[in-house]
Amino acid sequence: MSDDTAHPHAPEGRRPRDGHCVVLGGSIAGLFAARVLYETFARVTVVDRDTLPTTDENRRGVPQGRHAHAILPAGTRGLQEMFPGLLEYFEAAGVPVVREPTEMHFAPGGHLLCQEGRYADPTPTYQPTRPQLEGGVRARVRELPGVEIVDRCEATGLLSTPDGTRVTGVRLVHRDSGAERELTADLVVDATGRGGRTTRWLTDLGHEPPREDRIAVDIKYVSRTLRLAPGALGRRKVVIVGAEPGRPTGATFLQHEPDRWMLTLIGYGGHHPPTDPGDFLEFAKPILPSDVFEALCAAEPLDAPVAHRYPASVRRRYEGLERFPDGLLVFGDAICSFNPVYGQGMSVAALQADVLRECLGHGRDRLAYRFFRAAARRIEVAWQMAVGSDLALPQVEGDRPLPVRLSNAFFGAVLTAAEQDPVVAQEFVKVSSLLSAPLILLNPVTLGRVVRGNLHPRRRRPIRSH
Repeated sequence: MSDDTAHPHAPEGRRPRDGHCVVLGGSIAGLFAARVLYETFARVTVVDRDTLPTTDENRRGVPQGRHAHAILPAGTRGLQEMFPGLLEYFEAAGVPVVREPTEMHFAPGGHLLCQEGRYADPTPTYQPTRPQLEGGVRARVRELPGVEIVDRCEATGLLSTPDGTRVTGVRLVHRDSGAERELTADLVVDATGRGGRTTRWLTDLGHEPPREDRIAVDIKYVSRTLRLAPGALGRRKVVIVGAEPGRPTGATFLQHEPDRWMLTLIGYGGHHPPTDPGDFLEFAKPILPSDVFEALCAAEPLDAPVAHRYPASVRRRYEGLERFPDGLLVFGDAICSFNPVYGQGMSVAALQADVLRECLGHGRDRLAYRFFRAAARRIEVAWQMAVGSDLALPQVEGDRPLPVRLSNAFFGAVLTAAEQDPVVAQEFVKVSSLLSAPLILLNPVTLGRVVRGNLHPRRRRPIRSH
């Protein structure tokens, strides 16, 4: 599974690899960053506080790994480019792949999207479990020459020049022995997730921390794995029912193996799903299509319901800082952590990896300045879509300025048209999958179809019908 080749989009005549980079965090974002940094640095050390499993199993530092995950098409493209053959490996191992609208029951905001037609330019959606995905990516990264993955170590601080203008490494402590060590580096990348410590470390170095945008979503999601009879849901491999203003709850039901599915129930504010198995089933009943609920009642539970809380979406505006130390970068959820119900995190990390590659292609000078600004542009669409969807729910507190209200009204019209129009549905899926900017929905042809779909809407199909 080794991948010792230059990336196909790497600039011709690039400089030989040199120097040492330390990536803090061995989750998906950190592994994506390491794959890109390997193309520039002679040595890359990935450090994680957990004991990293050698099999496809959950680990303590990724509590969301016990819940439903899917790779949006934008993330699929990133994986194909960074790790050629990995997705084919997953598919050969039995991981379900969604290629056609008929394989999806997708109802964002209470609108069941049209399942007719075929995707003109299909980018499949792969559905490994989170441990499967992370394990497969980690195995590929581990085999890259010059890359070392060190587990059971935690970063306690940064090394820097006396004036704090350049980071020169990181202080580590071994979690088992308590032994401390200093690891020098030309670049340190904080990919430790939403709890990343760079904001505090910046203060220690005499720098201002970034401004934060925060949307308090107060989400709880509860998941369990079930065995369904083969063909119990027909051709469908994924069922997604989003929250809507009159119902601040939702569900994601994903096939991970031919007979193995994961159901994740979500709820905002005072509508959190329960962990009691009987109550869990009753909570699902008004959310899921009736035939899906019937299959759920007949399914064999394979584990107990497990819960996870997510208080707020957070975006740290590093691109707005006037001063930032050289030799330091922030990546993944440590920059922007999204409401997980939209499944954007891994795909946005893949987009950030693409940005990092482009920036490194122009050298390392002022790398953080260039990366943060370019990454902010890639993050913006995903952030605005997630925030707008959350603020469409009365249960989510926050300002709703005119642009947000207008955007939500427009997307509501798009989704109304998408219930019956396969073209509008496919254009919306491109946007929600981060393959295209929302501007494609303003294409005159698409806009005309949206207008017609709202002037003469057909009777709305109930979500709970087959």
